[in-house]
Amino acid sequence: MHREDFGLAGEGEGIPQVNAREKVLGCAVYAGDMRLPRMLHARILRSPHAHARITGVDLTAALALPGVRVAVSGRDVPARAWGLSHKQQHVLARDTVRFVGEEVAALAADTPEIADAALDLIQISYEPLPALLDPADALTTGAPLVHAGSNLADEINIQRGDIDAGFAQADLIHEETYRTHSQYPGYMEPMATVAATDANGRLTVWTSTQSVFLARQRLAEALDRPVSSIRVIQATVGGGFGGKIVEERSSVIAAFLATRTDRPVRLGLTRIEDMLSGCLSVPETIRLRLGMRRDGTITAKEVEILADCGAFAGLAPDILIVSAMRSDNMQRIANIRTRARLVYTNTLPRGAFRGFGGTQMLFALNSHLATMAEKLDLDVFDVHRRNAIGPGDTTVHGWKIGSCALEACLTHVRKAIDWDAKRARPKGTGVLRRGLGVAAAMHVSGNRTIGNWDGATILLKVNEDGRAVILTGESDMGQGAFTMLTQICAKELGIPPAHVTVQAPDTDISPFSIGTLASRVTINAGAAMVKAARQARSQILAAAAEKYSHPEDDLEIADGMVRARGTGNLTVPLPEICRYHIFRHGGEGIIVSASHDPETVRMDAEHRGNIAPGYSFAAQAVEVEVDTETGQVRLIESWLADDCGVAINPLAVHGQSNGAAVQSLGWALYEEPRFEGGQLSNGNLADYTMATADAVPRLHSAIVDSFEPNGPLGAKGASETAILPGAPAIANAVYEAIGLRITDLPITPEKILAGLARAKGARDAAL
Repeated sequence: MHREDFGLAGEGEGIPQVNAREKVLGCAVYAGDMRLPRMLHARILRSPHAHARITGVDLTAALALPGVRVAVSGRDVPARAWGLSHKQQHVLARDTVRFVGEEVAALAADTPEIADAALDLIQISYEPLPALLDPADALTTGAPLVHAGSNLADEINIQRGDIDAGFAQADLIHEETYRTHSQYPGYMEPMATVAATDANGRLTVWTSTQSVFLARQRLAEALDRPVSSIRVIQATVGGGFGGKIVEERSSVIAAFLATRTDRPVRLGLTRIEDMLSGCLSVPETIRLRLGMRRDGTITAKEVEILADCGAFAGLAPDILIVSAMRSDNMQRIANIRTRARLVYTNTLPRGAFRGFGGTQMLFALNSHLATMAEKLDLDVFDVHRRNAIGPGDTTVHGWKIGSCALEACLTHVRKAIDWDAKRARPKGTGVLRRGLGVAAAMHVSGNRTIGNWDGATILLKVNEDGRAVILTGESDMGQGAFTMLTQICAKELGIPPAHVTVQAPDTDISPFSIGTLASRVTINAGAAMVKAARQARSQILAAAAEKYSHPEDDLEIADGMVRARGTGNLTVPLPEICRYHIFRHGGEGIIVSASHDPETVRMDAEHRGNIAPGYSFAAQAVEVEVDTETGQVRLIESWLADDCGVAINPLAVHGQSNGAAVQSLGWALYEEPRFEGGQLSNGNLADYTMATADAVPRLHSAIVDSFEPNGPLGAKGASETAILPGAPAIANAVYEAIGLRITDLPITPEKILAGLARAKGARDAAL
């Protein structure tokens, strides 16, 4: 990648991640690497049934095996249920299993080999029950229940304006149904946890998590013990992508086993176990009906969504809200009617994934806009621009847009991929056909949804040598959160980034945090970091002014020195002032705390309200080549433009953008969990196809200039928006190449060949 691909914006400096060296040298400590004295090794027995009643449990043989220290089933765990908004889960299944792979029993032994052998000795008997594997079947009259009450986990109904009048104003009304599938996060590190109790019974858990405080809350509920009796420390995380927020269950099982043995317990999942644990994205069927004038103005939008959360709700209700309404805010539109339903089935639980429900709806919306633009003989870019939201606008759902460079993103990718010239050329000869596609997207930077708090707190300590230590509850899972905080701190204190250390989140010593989700860390924790660093700087300058009887307003910190501005008649090494501050103030160090909670609101009962301090935008244009003999789709070129405000670390942003583009490529073309009777049949990376280096062309990404007034130094989120436009851009390009509109993902060779055969059959029949 050349420098011209970077499109550097703002004042950011591209530096390697602060923890990169320890990772590449193999020094980073993941939970799976940890070894504690007397540590036991845990294993989990999972259900082979999609739906069954547990009729018998026999742990006798497993417990009799030498070296086995504990074996438990659902009858041994606390009766208290845990979950986010739906309290449905226990440490282990108690009476009923609801999906293939649900955790039924667990044990811990002296060695991994003994644990493996003991697992085979556990005897569980079941009475199979009717299984619901399709969300539409789950809503039929008389369908068996996954949970007591109803198979409808959630329903959202939203109406704005006059939908009938809006459609009456339209020159074209187009309706289509789109189907999206689950995607596995595909992180490099499967889930791992080490848990241990101390002599007082206090529990410490080291785990791979995106939020130590949400993990602690989950543990407290599941184990039915006070929050303060649990300490959660974030181990190094080898990727999360949403799958390690609140829905994983293995850390709960490891912690329970530790409390039963009073010995450290390590539980590391294999890849198949990680996939069976159910951290997959939510599949949705979306019926979209859109009205449009001849000039491309959208007059009305009607949406119906049927989503499958699997056996447990988890975060899926929140994801459903995103699918139902977030993309509405990307455009100026007044008339909307939405009905979205979330359904329980006897399949793997579905939940958070990068993009958090935006990918599903934006696939449908961008495909729809391209179709309608063609029907009206309009330029698809003009349709996007005509309806695009802009800075200062308030959207149909009450979102207040600060910075917005959506139109600039569209302009950039059009020019970069040479859209007009390539569209004018022949699509190809023989069996190989080429086409272009474009899509646009938006995402939140923060989201006031958990406990009416979307803020962040930073504790900052400046030591006597002038170096800084940051305590934060925000997790770094590879996306660069610690590096961002380091850069802001270093900039504000006038010290090198190498003189800043960020401590791993630890519920005992870190300030409370929601964690790394909703692209909220840069805009919220970054703002708190600015405040904390400026407080510390003020204390340092006040101490220097006192020591040297120099006006404080005339002092600054730069290059590790406290100096007078301009005159140069005072230049003092920073450590000297820091030591003076400590000794002069009775040993009180430079320790400050700063919080930032943006001026946002929770959505009201009608789903209105400005939920985020900033909103990020992106556009992507791609070129594909389709082999009409094999049905194979190859991505030739991709240009992505990202409006993330001022990029504090452009190098990290480009890493995020290109990584997101690859994930969207996989979702569009390759990745699909396959099931047979509820059983995952491709639960490993040999059979679950992900995009490899061979499938990815040279990726281009650009950071489009914008300045977010509510963000630290003008920045906003850059972790998720870039994943959103990839799939619809590819689908639009496939259509442009071969005239076949694929509305159900992934776009497989089989679907392309079948579609081409149908089209040929229709042409032959017309002759």
